[in-house]
Amino acid sequence: MNYPKLMKTAVAATAAVSTLGLYALKGRSDHPGLEALQGWAYAHRGLHRVGIPENSMAAFRAALEKGYGIELDIHLMRDGNLAVIHDASLKRTAGADVQIEDLTAEDLENYRLEGTDEKIPLFRDVMALYEGKAPMIVELKPMNGNHAALAEAACEILKDYNGIYCMESFDPRCVAWLRKNRPQIIRGQLTENFVAHDKTLHPAIRFALTHNLLNFLTVPDFVAYKFADRRDSITTALCRKAWDVQGVSWTIKTQEDYDTAVKEGWLPIFEGFEP
Repeated sequence: MNYPKLMKTAVAATAAVSTLGLYALKGRSDHPGLEALQGWAYAHRGLHRVGIPENSMAAFRAALEKGYGIELDIHLMRDGNLAVIHDASLKRTAGADVQIEDLTAEDLENYRLEGTDEKIPLFRDVMALYEGKAPMIVELKPMNGNHAALAEAACEILKDYNGIYCMESFDPRCVAWLRKNRPQIIRGQLTENFVAHDKTLHPAIRFALTHNLLNFLTVPDFVAYKFADRRDSITTALCRKAWDVQGVSWTIKTQEDYDTAVKEGWLPIFEGFEP
């Protein structure tokens, strides 16, 4: 057996696999708007607490008054408007067993958040509050295969927005849509350790999402990884180092974790305390 030749073949094969692996983690690091997002702390679903519901106008006003950026979630409603709410179901936040995708802007008058007088906001109202003042991290929350329609609606309403923002999603289809159709928008891939936490998806999808293996389709400007899971995926570190991709860390709940995240170069999304 020709061992030198075999070794050369093995080395070449290893190099090829490594190159393909790094390509799968591909990201974009040269977007000129990234700098404007850096140096901010981002209040997760606004600066909410008892009496001030998450993803409410009161929470967003409180965050703005303290000089924070915000992270928020948007869904596409039946009439084409965008509602700011985390869950598709209103059961947890408004005590109603209905889906936000089935409602219209007019319907929102019938629901209140967490027993307060706060209504589910329309995205356009949050935009008006934050325009020119502080940045927004906008999470796209697709449902029932509406990823393209949601991404397009969000881009349409933001096309004349004079403020700092970026978009992110757990769904790579949303991020890939942004890459193809609105490459000028700063886009991010949200992820966590799906292998450990999500048993609903196919194992292969869970593995790919956990390890950023679909980045070659989305080419994100940033990867937003769950802070507690960030060491579960060496590929996230490789993505940040090899492609110089910005990291965003969610959701940080203590000052110690906040300081650690900032030291490690993550943009921090916090909740439950004020840094």
